[in-house]
Amino acid sequence: MKKILTFTVISLAVFLTGLVQALAQNSPPAAPVREVTDAYFGTKVVDPYRWMENTKDPEFISWMKAQNDYTQAMLDRIPGRKELLARIKELDNAGTSVSAVQRAGDLYFYYKVKPGDDNRKLYVRDGLEGAERLLFDPEKITAGGKHYSIDYFTPSLDGKYVAYGISPGGSEESVMYVIETATGKQLSDQIDRAQFGGPTWLPDGRSFYYNRLQKLGPDAKPTDKYLKSRIYRHMLGTNPDEDQAVLGVGVSPLVTIADTEGPFITYSPASKYVLGIVTQFVRNEIMLYAAPLDAINGAKTPWQKITDFSDDVTGFDVRGDDLYLLTHHGASRYKVIRTSVSKPDLAHADVIVPPSDAVVTNLGVAKDALYVQLLDGGIGRLLRVPFERGSKPQSIALPFDGTISALVTDPRLSGVLLQLTSWTKSPLWFAYDPKTGKLTDTKLRPPSPVDFSQIESVEVKAKAPDGTMIPLSIIYKRGIKRDGSHPTLLTGYGSYGITLNPSFSPTFLAWLERGGVYAVAHVRGGGEYGEDWHEAGRKLTKLNTITDFIACAQYLIDEKYTTPAHLSGSGTSAGGILIGGAITQRPDLFAAALDRVGVSDNLRIELTPNGPPNVPEFGSVTTAEGFKGLYAMSAYHHVKSGTVYPAVMLTTGINDPRVDSWQAAKMAARLQAATSSGKPILLRVDYDAGHGIGSTKSQSDVQLADEMSFLFWRLGVPEFQPRP
Repeated sequence: MKKILTFTVISLAVFLTGLVQALAQNSPPAAPVREVTDAYFGTKVVDPYRWMENTKDPEFISWMKAQNDYTQAMLDRIPGRKELLARIKELDNAGTSVSAVQRAGDLYFYYKVKPGDDNRKLYVRDGLEGAERLLFDPEKITAGGKHYSIDYFTPSLDGKYVAYGISPGGSEESVMYVIETATGKQLSDQIDRAQFGGPTWLPDGRSFYYNRLQKLGPDAKPTDKYLKSRIYRHMLGTNPDEDQAVLGVGVSPLVTIADTEGPFITYSPASKYVLGIVTQFVRNEIMLYAAPLDAINGAKTPWQKITDFSDDVTGFDVRGDDLYLLTHHGASRYKVIRTSVSKPDLAHADVIVPPSDAVVTNLGVAKDALYVQLLDGGIGRLLRVPFERGSKPQSIALPFDGTISALVTDPRLSGVLLQLTSWTKSPLWFAYDPKTGKLTDTKLRPPSPVDFSQIESVEVKAKAPDGTMIPLSIIYKRGIKRDGSHPTLLTGYGSYGITLNPSFSPTFLAWLERGGVYAVAHVRGGGEYGEDWHEAGRKLTKLNTITDFIACAQYLIDEKYTTPAHLSGSGTSAGGILIGGAITQRPDLFAAALDRVGVSDNLRIELTPNGPPNVPEFGSVTTAEGFKGLYAMSAYHHVKSGTVYPAVMLTTGINDPRVDSWQAAKMAARLQAATSSGKPILLRVDYDAGHGIGSTKSQSDVQLADEMSFLFWRLGVPEFQPRP
């Protein structure tokens, strides 16, 4: 013990000496190289920074702090950064945000962020014309010196209670509480390990189903964290540790569920059935089970299987015995079918919305009809399908060309509530009344006062190496000259079948009004064109995601929006695969890059808490095919010494539950050691944040100012060039 302690003290002393020298020499502190070699199916892979995966190592902690200190020192030297932050704050505080609207009878529940607020708060109002009332304010919690955020909420069917989850520091480590709507009084109920939560209230108004993670012992592995979660029924006022399990591993012999899969339950007042869901988390397809509500009784519940993963069902809703399913089985861009809950027969199900060129993305049962959401070439569409057999879908005209970012239905109420937005129009909440056939602005969210009248967007397509045409959205200030002089940021994602739909961001006006161009690459791996588009960018085809992004970058250069000297790229989370791959494959194409909370070492992510749930999307190193795909997409293992890499800023939140902070650390260390360009490789660490979910408005504003000023600096904008 004494020898280890002595070694640690000496190591830290040497390290801190190196830090002082690094700051004096205007370079980040170098990371020690301690190579570990792994063999995968005959291929040897060297990892020089494996030691960083022990994030509790004092040496790692000190290195991370030193890196962040260096990054902040470099950012502080950029002129114009303070003014840019002030402008971003001004834009962010100009308007009011309303999101996650839910209804319970005449009551509306929602998140709201007003000018001056630093975090979203939970509100309720009685009818659209009623006065709103603050129900819960996380800013009033100061325990532990960290900020708290609301992760989710669900009102009871009568609106009398609301179950909600909160967590500190962006950790998403939710603890569930219950609040009484009429009084704002918090009840005694407190349920930990409720990260997935998903509370589903029952008709009695005093109990709900919820998902709870297993309690881990002292010898548990990191990968055990999200395994074997179960669904429990909780009765208000009782001890949650005595709640009865109703679904999950080892609960029912009638339900097939693996340790790595997660159970959930939903109940609709439109049906006597409870629907049990088995999910592989990041995989979109689900298994469905059903049982009568009055027969739910732990292991004795008579669950009946309705769909398997192979049925390609990704969404559903129920009315009586009718079950409406969203599926891509035999329909890459999805279709809606109807079968029976009590006697399911998918092979002979009625096709309610047939497949077409548009992608069906969502559905919901209201009192009067089924409402179906579609995406058609980046533009949202809405269909109404009456319940009567043989009814044809009716198209509902939307107020403007945009995308539907939220669809809210209630089987006890007619019509639908939706949020509509675009690149240049702020989100508005509309209500559709089937009696009048009209959509009206609910006034739940006022239009943003931020003026985007001088901003326009175009939709184009770039040609990938294999000839596939990749959609590309380009947003810029009206009237700019296509002379290649504009600082440009190209972003993308391309995983899980997620679509990067048009969205309005008032703070990004700070980029656009300075002549910046913002572009979004809708690469394969996303869901822009349905499941085939997703399948063309995952596992062994993941490299398409990267080459699609590079093709979009080349388009922006060829069409003279920018040049390599003025082009930057970004990726977030799984988008780290995209941006990491782009700068390692084509470092000459970019002057700068942002890698936000990104995945860089795909060979090791499977050993993290969030690793097993991601195997369905990316593959496993335990198989030869899985290793081949993961190694090809792992940017960390394709960084080459002596290469002229662009300037890169990597960011991480120390409480990130999705992508461990060592991912950014290892990539930063490798790039710093390898690059021969002399351009900065910076690592930015937020010690009160996680994956970005749950970050406060001020945190987001400061990070955006850091990122924009870094890019303006590296893309040559004069007012952001540090003085000698």
